[in-house]
Amino acid sequence: MAEFVCRLGTPSGEIVTRTVEANAASDARAHLEKEGYRVFAISSGESEFGSSLPFIGSNRAKAVKPADFLLFNQQIAALLKAGIPVLQAVSMLRRRAASPRMRDVLGEVEEKIRGGTALSEAFEQQHIFPRIYTASILAGERSGALDDVLARYVNYLRRSVQIKRKVRGALAYPIFLLAASIFMVLFLSVYVVPKMATLFSGITAGRSLPLLTRVVVSISNAVAGNFWWVFPLAIATIAGLYFWSRTEGGRLFFDRLFLKLPLIGNLIVQMTTAQVSRSMATLLAGGITVPESWEIASESVTNRELRRRSRSVLSSVREGQTLTDSLENAAWLPPLALDMIGIGERSGSLREMLDEVSSFYDAEAEVRMEQLTTLLEPIILVVMGSFVIMILLAIYMPIIQTISAPAGGRGN
Repeated sequence: MAEFVCRLGTPSGEIVTRTVEANAASDARAHLEKEGYRVFAISSGESEFGSSLPFIGSNRAKAVKPADFLLFNQQIAALLKAGIPVLQAVSMLRRRAASPRMRDVLGEVEEKIRGGTALSEAFEQQHIFPRIYTASILAGERSGALDDVLARYVNYLRRSVQIKRKVRGALAYPIFLLAASIFMVLFLSVYVVPKMATLFSGITAGRSLPLLTRVVVSISNAVAGNFWWVFPLAIATIAGLYFWSRTEGGRLFFDRLFLKLPLIGNLIVQMTTAQVSRSMATLLAGGITVPESWEIASESVTNRELRRRSRSVLSSVREGQTLTDSLENAAWLPPLALDMIGIGERSGSLREMLDEVSSFYDAEAEVRMEQLTTLLEPIILVVMGSFVIMILLAIYMPIIQTISAPAGGRGN
């Protein structure tokens, strides 16, 4: 069965969003209409909201760049705060947009608004924006404070972009160092050592080569002699693992594996805790209910194993359990986060406490990221340096042996 995200009107007149499992969209529509809902829109949850980042849809050909999306939201929040009508604001920003893709999207949104479609629904029908964005706009439309809701979302988006840039920046140097080290080892093994092996056969004058040299030369000859099928096999293996990791089973396998790794697993949990808390606080600030806020915020969980554990939370909350107890049963949030959320829930300041949780675990994740990169760099240097030293020793030992042998002979 597939998951469908449905925008519904309740018998009491509220507009809500629900996720429904059904074999087809028509089955989901029939089931909801039987329950008394008015169905406004049904879309595939996986196709629209498969990405955790707030500016990338699953349809990458249509995706809007993060910087363009952030700039647009900053500008439209400012225009709405100045009292400019929504249609006029969208039209102005469409004409001034530097990105051709953003102009196309805003052109489609403008057409739908002229046809009587609400701003939230016009964005939702583009199928490239995350649910937290369209839900925030919907909350702003309901409350009449769309400019404030958009301003809060801009802060949320800016923080998400900053974290993504920090992660990329922190990992850039270790990845470059690893790639350069691997290239150096391969160059020495495949090109330099076989060349030197020919020289060794002429200068050793029948003496056996040192053990380390024989081992390195044997490995290098094996790699160099089979390079034209070993290299394509390695590329095919890496490509196979990559495409398998894109499947649901492969993603789940690697996500579970990452959670078990020291430092990395803890870092993933902390970053996910911060992301979910930030998303939920943004939605609660816009007037979305706790169950619906969790349902939308949990879509930001990119780790499939953590998302699997989170599925029971929504049903538990709707059955009457507190959010804190439901999250504790999911068994992945850190104990301190659960304590802080519990205090916020009991004191009626859940949104404020979720903001505190996201800020705290953002800071913790930054510390963990620094620890990870600080640990990775010397490990890479030591491991790859050891390989380089072994290869260089294997090259120089026969030369030293040859130079020292005549002196020993004269001494006798």
